[in-house]
Amino acid sequence: MPRWSVGELDPAPAFGWRHLGGMLGPGVIMAGAAIGGGEWLAGPAVTARYGAAIMWVATLSILAQVVYNCEVSRYTLYTGEPIMIGKFRTHPGPIFWLVIYLMLDWGAIFPYLAASAATPVLAMWLGVIPNDKLPEHQSMLQYMSYGILLLAVLPLLFGGKIYNALKAIMLFKIIVVFGFLSLLAIFYTSSGTWWEIIAGLFNFGAVPIAGKVGAEPAFGNLLTWPFTGNGAPTVDRDSIRLLATFAAIAGVGGLSQMSVSNYTRDMGWGMGRHVGAIPSLIGGHNIPLSHSGTVFDPTPSAMERWRGWYNHVLRDQLIVWAPACIIGLALPSILSLAFLPRGIVPSDWTVAGMTAGGVRDAVGGGLGKFFWYMVLFCGFLVLVPSTSSNADGFVRRWVDVSWTAVRSLREWDPFAVKKLYFLFLSIYFVGGLFLLSVSKPMGLLLIAGQCNNFALGFSCFHALYVNTTLLPEPLRPCMFVRISLFFSGVYFLGLAIVMAMVTFNFL
Repeated sequence: MPRWSVGELDPAPAFGWRHLGGMLGPGVIMAGAAIGGGEWLAGPAVTARYGAAIMWVATLSILAQVVYNCEVSRYTLYTGEPIMIGKFRTHPGPIFWLVIYLMLDWGAIFPYLAASAATPVLAMWLGVIPNDKLPEHQSMLQYMSYGILLLAVLPLLFGGKIYNALKAIMLFKIIVVFGFLSLLAIFYTSSGTWWEIIAGLFNFGAVPIAGKVGAEPAFGNLLTWPFTGNGAPTVDRDSIRLLATFAAIAGVGGLSQMSVSNYTRDMGWGMGRHVGAIPSLIGGHNIPLSHSGTVFDPTPSAMERWRGWYNHVLRDQLIVWAPACIIGLALPSILSLAFLPRGIVPSDWTVAGMTAGGVRDAVGGGLGKFFWYMVLFCGFLVLVPSTSSNADGFVRRWVDVSWTAVRSLREWDPFAVKKLYFLFLSIYFVGGLFLLSVSKPMGLLLIAGQCNNFALGFSCFHALYVNTTLLPEPLRPCMFVRISLFFSGVYFLGLAIVMAMVTFNFL
């Protein structure tokens, strides 16, 4: 791995409500990406079947990811490199980590969002939710998913910086989806539904009891049962995989969570200004990307600027990303609770559009029909841009690592990184087409959830190791942050292990 160069850390942007536009950094793209599979697919699937009592698993996921996001950005603020490169700089070396992370990143190539987005698009075309039992509908959904995957990767070829194209798409998505779903939630749902969602987000430990899932499921609590005298609850086995998937997809999840450090670099935050960004194939002619990072000496004046940058990242996460995740999680689930009968089990192809019919029937008339189309359109806006960000996150992880770690690529012109990005993106697209031809959305979602929990848990531990070994002592995380990141890793790895035990009938 090439050595770092040394430069000067610039001051962080001033904070104030007049400078709020300067806050719109990686948190915007990551928030747009977060309003995707977990929120639109797994969220309503969970609440329609079990109600809001178990949404606490998503709350823990989002809190854990806030800690993780800040810590992978810590490395980038110091070096200008994404955290993935930092991981490859640790022992025993790049070849070892190449094998490990190729295995961990397997779940990111599953295009479950493109598969699910085919449902609302075809529903708007046909005027009805597609029936996955009809061969002609299955065929149309299959080809529609191919087209959506192509549509998702096209924006990654334009816009100068790929980051800029994604940021514009995600801002549009957040404004439209939040605006319309908020309108529905305010005027067509009850305050009781809102309070049920809010209580569920903080009802830590609640789980469905085996054999009692139905129109009115019963729940036990994994945290309070020792004090009740009723014995440990027997968790409904069928719910475990769905709950673990919900936790994995809530927020962003998996190695895709590392993208926040890539976007921190591309925004020019911290030492990212000295390194550059990944340009788009079309329009990115004057944007270079250095083959290695640039660090600064932690002098007293530099440390003051460093604290300003870290606080800037922290505000981006707490003011933009985390609230957007919570709201994006709550709104689809509020509609699911309000417009779907309790205990419903959605089929593979209809999970993305299952709320639309309930909204149409409840509102009624021409307005109900319009809302039906709008819910489906929001489903499209939720899923397709998230497909773009997932594709970009997977591709840029391996482009960045290859750009620094592969000796022959370090001889390339710094302006030529866009060609490598296009090559990796083409490979991703072809692999996605193959996977879309062999599996259905919910199957892809469950596989991705299993991979994502394990990958993010492992990544938490590795990021902790990077920041406590490669960074100078004054820049390393405090003990509270270290403990928080450690338990974040325990949480995600624990979910992955439980889910695996259920899958292989060990539990």
